[in-house]
Amino acid sequence: MIAHIKITDGLLRAIRGDLRRPHTFAHERVGFLTAGAAYAPGGGIILLCRGYHPVADEDYERSSTVGAQIGSDAMRKGIEAAYSNKSTVLHIHTHGGRGRPEFSGTDLRSAGQFVPGFFNALPRMPHGLVVLSNDNARGLLWTAPKSRPQYIAGFIQVGAGVHKYGEHHEQA
Repeated sequence: MIAHIKITDGLLRAIRGDLRRPHTFAHERVGFLTAGAAYAPGGGIILLCRGYHPVADEDYERSSTVGAQIGSDAMRKGIEAAYSNKSTVLHIHTHGGRGRPEFSGTDLRSAGQFVPGFFNALPRMPHGLVVLSNDNARGLLWTAPKSRPQYIAGFIQVGAGVHKYGEHHEQA
C-alpha cells in the first residue's frame, strides 16, 4: 500500500505554530490531524487533511520520561473530532530542525499501543502518526488494528494564490 497525505499551506502553518507554543510543564506539544481517505488508482491511499485539533493544556500529564504525555481525555477528544466526519486520526507532533524527521523509539512504542485503539471508534479508516520538522514530515499508517504500520510515501503541500475569473463580463 502506498499512502500520501495532502495538506494545505494554511493548515500546516497553523499546526507548526501551535506545536511551537510553550506549555507550563510539557517539553513539547502534540495534537490530532483529521483526514478523509480515498483510494488512489493502483490501490494506494490519499489522505486529505481536514482539520487540526490541539491537545488542551489541561490534558497533558506530568512525566519525567517523555517530552509530552497526554491522558485518556486527550485521546477521547481527538477521536471525537474525527468521529463526527468519519475521519482518519493522525497523532502529530514535531521534532523541529530541518530535513526528514525520524520517529524516536518512544514514538514508535507508544504509537504501537495507542493507534490500534483508534479503530475501536473508526474501524473502516486508516490511522497513524506524523512527525514534523521545520521543512519536512514523516508518517506511519495502520490500515487495521493488528496490521503492521507502513511509512507514508509522501506529503503534498497544497497552496496557490487566489485567481478570480469572470469579474468583467462582456455584454451579449
